[in-house]
Amino acid sequence: MDWNSRRITALVEAALREDHALADQTTLATIGEQEEAQSELFSRYGCVLAGLGLVSKIYEVFASLQMPSGPMVFVGSQAEVFDGVRLRPGQTVAVLRGRARALLACERVLLNFLQHLSGIATLTRQFVDAVRGSGAAILDTRKTTPGLRQLEKYAVICGGGQTHRADLSDGILIKRSHVALAGGVAAALERARARRRPDQLLAVEVVSLEEMRLAVAAGAAHVMLDHVTPELARQALALAPPTVMVEVGGGLTLENIGAYVAAGIRRFSIGALTQSAPVADFGQRWRRL
Repeated sequence: MDWNSRRITALVEAALREDHALADQTTLATIGEQEEAQSELFSRYGCVLAGLGLVSKIYEVFASLQMPSGPMVFVGSQAEVFDGVRLRPGQTVAVLRGRARALLACERVLLNFLQHLSGIATLTRQFVDAVRGSGAAILDTRKTTPGLRQLEKYAVICGGGQTHRADLSDGILIKRSHVALAGGVAAALERARARRRPDQLLAVEVVSLEEMRLAVAAGAAHVMLDHVTPELARQALALAPPTVMVEVGGGLTLENIGAYVAAGIRRFSIGALTQSAPVADFGQRWRRL
């Protein structure tokens, strides 16, 4: 992840402006301009870390908005702490030292990013652990928070998952809406094959064994089974030659994914990774300097 990219910088700046970090009335009323402090950022519970690079970035952007003569906060972390590592309860993530006003003004923005991204990484790792040893891949979807897709998909990677499609320009995925409007699975595939680039992904979503037969007969190389039972997934897989990539998505949970693995499925696209992951919990310990 390029933490210095324009997109990330703009995103952090928007978050700080949204919270009016430059006009923190409580901090301005209680903390002197020259006072310094230290904050120890730590994980309250075990989780998978994602977004560590944002910690320094947030204070860097805050300082640029203030136009100071030099850095306002120094961030230090240990070598064993990095994105993708599984944190222990109470483990220190970073030590922040510098102007107390800056530390306090950025506190909530920092925690919001870190808790959200680490929550995604943690849920992803749970799914990866659930299929460990089978060779199955856990993939994200486009069900992301508007504006946060790049960071959320990065968090999935931190958790051991993979990216399915970055956006609508990234390959052709014929979904139920396309099938309905194009006149069926076979018609949609025929149209797409005539217009696709040779190197483009071409996948089609099906919901029944009949649609699976149509997709295979039409020469589909990648079929996505949407909201099917493990038994239907097993039967659909039996209809596909070895050259056809078969994937399952929709309705997958930590409790039922094992049944799909047992049915022979080895690719899973899971919207819940980014759409409904619980946040991880981080805290800060403070002291005056």
